[in-house]
Amino acid sequence: MTTNTVSRKVAWLRVVTLAVAAFIFNTTEFVPVGLLSDIAQSFDMQIPQVGMMLTIYAWIVALLSLPFMLLTSKIERRKLLIGLFALFIVSHVLSFLAWSFEVLVISRIGIAFAHAVFWSITASLAIRMAPPGKRAQALSLIATGTALAMVLGLPLGRVVGQYFGWRTTFFAIGAVAFVTMLCLIKLLPRLPSEHSGSLKSLPLLARRPALLSIYVLVAVVVTAHYTAYSYVEPFVMQVAGFSAGFATLMLLVLGGAGIIGSVVFSKLGNQYASTLVSGAIAIVLACLLLLYPSSHSASMLIVMSLFWGMAMMVIALGLQVKTLALAPDATDVAMALFSGIFNIGIGAGALLGNKVSLHMSMADIGYVGAIPALAALVLSVVVFRRWPVALEEQPER
Repeated sequence: MTTNTVSRKVAWLRVVTLAVAAFIFNTTEFVPVGLLSDIAQSFDMQIPQVGMMLTIYAWIVALLSLPFMLLTSKIERRKLLIGLFALFIVSHVLSFLAWSFEVLVISRIGIAFAHAVFWSITASLAIRMAPPGKRAQALSLIATGTALAMVLGLPLGRVVGQYFGWRTTFFAIGAVAFVTMLCLIKLLPRLPSEHSGSLKSLPLLARRPALLSIYVLVAVVVTAHYTAYSYVEPFVMQVAGFSAGFATLMLLVLGGAGIIGSVVFSKLGNQYASTLVSGAIAIVLACLLLLYPSSHSASMLIVMSLFWGMAMMVIALGLQVKTLALAPDATDVAMALFSGIFNIGIGAGALLGNKVSLHMSMADIGYVGAIPALAALVLSVVVFRRWPVALEEQPER
């Protein structure tokens, strides 16, 4: 292990830098959720038309995560990360300059290429660089970076977009990514590829029904969440009738609650992982059903957002930990599949929310999202009863 030859301080600095990178990648994936109205106005388009950008991004990540991971499986990881950041930064400059919606979509495709590889290798790298016996804490830091993207990145990106234009938001993300890349260059050692897996790993993983069931669960529950979440900003302003500032606050609460969910899971996840995940899915189902009934009350929307954000972080972190536990011999392949399937859910949810907004009513996004949420709840109960031990995270030794 690389971290055996360095101080704990340096090891933690490396993990923290990876967590910052996770923050940046998640911020840029989700920040369009808070900018849909501004982007639509600048290109004189309807919000659901612009919302298709979310589906395009997510499905490109889904399609390319595994192929790109396999193509880069032999590349030294430090060099690979720096190359990914270079592509990421250039693509954000193009987003800033985008003179048409088509050019903006092309720039987002470039970012999606980098995203596809980044999330397939990040969890395993965090484990490798963590101090001895601190793997769970390292993964928790990555999860915290993910949560902070929602609590700080998305709302801050929305505020910057409101005051300086949405283009400035993308430029700022690229600038922060440049600084992070310099830190990676300075801090990271040479990291030969380890346990990345190959095409030979796929038949092996395919013979693990518990793992396949987790993947199906990921796709269904993420679809449910993003059916409504993708259109939270216009829902708050157009259906609930609240201000743009309140939409920012609601996104802030949703993201901040994710940090609470991360803490809860880090305390209870080892003993009660299955119960926590199923309970969190039930909470998401309740929040989706209550979205429209709560729309008349600002306080109800805030309380609902708090539980919704906590639950989604527990689900995402819990299913990621289970995936790693079920595929220790091919972590990169397993996480590439996880990232790809997660993004299938994002794209499917954004597309479903788009169709509901166009052909039904934006007021119905919660009710429609509740349908796959109910399916996910039933599936989770079945899966965790069928494999009650195999899906629990094993305590570190």
